[in-house]
Amino acid sequence: MPKISSIKARLVYNSRGSKTIEIDVISDKRYLGRACAPSGASVGKYEAQSFVDNKPEKSLQIITKNIKKFVGLEADDLKSIQRQIRKIDHTNNYSKIGGSVAYALTIASVDSAAKALDEPFFKMISQTKQWKFPFPLGNILGGGAHAGPGTPDIQEILVCSIGAKTPRESIEMNLAVHKELGKTLQSDNPRFTNGRGDEGGWAPEMDNEQALEISAKAIESLGYTIGKEVALGIDFASTTQWNEKKKKYVYERAGFENTPEEQIDFASNLIKKYKLIYAEDALHEEAFNHMAILAKKFPRTYVTGDDLTVTNPKILKKAISKKACTGVILKVNQAGSLYDALEFATIASKNKIGVITSHRSGESTDHQISHIGIATGSKMLKVGVVGGERVAKLNELIRLSEHGLISGMAEV
Repeated sequence: MPKISSIKARLVYNSRGSKTIEIDVISDKRYLGRACAPSGASVGKYEAQSFVDNKPEKSLQIITKNIKKFVGLEADDLKSIQRQIRKIDHTNNYSKIGGSVAYALTIASVDSAAKALDEPFFKMISQTKQWKFPFPLGNILGGGAHAGPGTPDIQEILVCSIGAKTPRESIEMNLAVHKELGKTLQSDNPRFTNGRGDEGGWAPEMDNEQALEISAKAIESLGYTIGKEVALGIDFASTTQWNEKKKKYVYERAGFENTPEEQIDFASNLIKKYKLIYAEDALHEEAFNHMAILAKKFPRTYVTGDDLTVTNPKILKKAISKKACTGVILKVNQAGSLYDALEFATIASKNKIGVITSHRSGESTDHQISHIGIATGSKMLKVGVVGGERVAKLNELIRLSEHGLISGMAEV
């Protein structure tokens, strides 16, 4: 098997212009694997810490000082690489090396091994041999932490073309909805400046209900039936609204507050009205019991934990015991390393929890998460609709469809 012969780490910039870590791993002195760590704007309390003392420079210093400890390891042996990382950092949140280092190092290593063995990345880490394409899930309208003042409190309104038969068809349908929504927004308000949020979704000045109505209007104007060919989803990102002191969800832009019971009703009404296939973080990151009420109420919707489960195997087990969700977001950098994230995905799949592999708002043009989505049997791949760093992931799905190794779309 290919062995790591050298490692180089550097500071680069993500799609928001923030510093991050990129790592090159060369195996057998010739096969280059590279990975750049993403970052989120809406960050869960229990996520891996991206950088030591929140300073990318400190994480860079630590990995540079410890490079020799990884040289000679087999590039595809995630367990051994993980063991070495843990010898440097034994904390539960990677605070001594930085989750960004754990992310970039483990993914770059597998990337290098895949090139050395002339195998696609997804085969190197697969938990199944019956591969399906996850449905692209993309942000068409953004608010919350991903957009500016005046936009909806709801962080993301998403589109998923569940009637598509191939990745290309699904991508094209999502793009058509995004473009039609842009035209509709311009038509309704000639002063709309075509502003977009961090992940490429339109960022108009309107409230939550107006945003959902106009998104539905765009879908229907293309001749699609909501919930049939094309479905809507919402990332509520409710932790950003939760006020611990008041014990209420405070929607500052819309001007109302919800008790937990009212928040359940609020989310329920939107799920029913817009036939949502996907509802992410409808309650805050520690509201397991309230999420369970929603999950039981809507068995045909992926009631999904992101801040709730933060790609953490231990927290996922708690969510499963409380029946708090039917879907979970997999973000490798939330867990820290690829090794951690694959453990998380295995637990979810064994318990029939749908996995949704996801990008972050601060991204790079890397496309390995498209492979991770396939390898983990993900139902959806949440990577946006437009923007170079988003389209890079979608284009990789198209390339992979040419291999003939993957048959059809996931069952949702």
